[in-house]
Amino acid sequence: MAAPRAAIERGFARAWAAVERFAFAPASAAPLAVLRIGLASVLLIQAGMVAPALFELYGRSGILQAPLLDALGSPGSVRLSWLIDRLAPLGIGEAPIIVAVGAFYVLALVALLAGWHTRMAAAGAWFAHLALMMTADSTNYGVDQFANIFLFYLMWMPSGAALSLDRWLGRTPGGPTSMARLALRVVQIHLCIVYLTSGLGKALGEQWWNGDAIWRTLNMPDYRQYDFTWMAYHPWLAVGAGWMVLLIECGYPLMIWPRRTRRLWVAATVALHVGIAVFMGLGVFGAIMAVLTISAFAVRADPPGSTLSPPKLHELLRPVPPAAPRDSTSCSCRSPVV
Repeated sequence: MAAPRAAIERGFARAWAAVERFAFAPASAAPLAVLRIGLASVLLIQAGMVAPALFELYGRSGILQAPLLDALGSPGSVRLSWLIDRLAPLGIGEAPIIVAVGAFYVLALVALLAGWHTRMAAAGAWFAHLALMMTADSTNYGVDQFANIFLFYLMWMPSGAALSLDRWLGRTPGGPTSMARLALRVVQIHLCIVYLTSGLGKALGEQWWNGDAIWRTLNMPDYRQYDFTWMAYHPWLAVGAGWMVLLIECGYPLMIWPRRTRRLWVAATVALHVGIAVFMGLGVFGAIMAVLTISAFAVRADPPGSTLSPPKLHELLRPVPPAAPRDSTSCSCRSPVV
């Protein structure tokens, strides 16, 4: 019984050591810093695009009147209407509140971009983004959900440990940490799940196999940027493009991890989102998704020459050899070497 039990213990030790290396081996915060800088930059550009229509989108007398905003919004969600109603007895109108929330959001993004009090900046940007997103819930699409999720992640990740004012001012320690590795794995696994479910969802239907989805996307009035009606004479192009999308998304969690195929898949994924930005006009969505993949898989997390590694369970379980007998002739006045 001793031999099988020892084999099982060794197997568990090896498995746990592999989990430790994967999830907790100290890593650089550079990928998280790239995520922070890229996400904040794209959201600042989006804020500049939305600013001229601020009151039309978020005001109670805008494109959607207050009853419609309240009816279409999620019950119990954080919205500007709550703040407007609470401050109305103080004589503060709707317009200054919307402007103040928008300004706070932009300032939080600027602080996040610079890495100044990074976690607090991420928390402020996340909360303001959530309030704005829930207020104009009917105008949201995938990019808003992704942005809000990863702003939430940045509240807990050590993204200010590199390329930031916090690091320059000495507020955060530098060097590889286990927390940076764990945070990076969360981002990577999240993206793998997203692309796999998206690819499988497309593959279950016929539109992505026969090219109909590509044809409709390129020629729908809402997304049409160029004239692609000529593709009707070359249907194989739409079919090939649909198959390529399925290959990139379904193959993402399999091909993005091995080093031999990682660069190819990062390039293919970025090219996919550049195509979405150019041919569908969804520039913010394409930019944010490209930033996520680049920061998660294209930025080196293991600094050159780093020898840090977490303790392995099998090393902890290894029996300690007995101490050598002390030589009675040795000088007892020497201090032991620690």
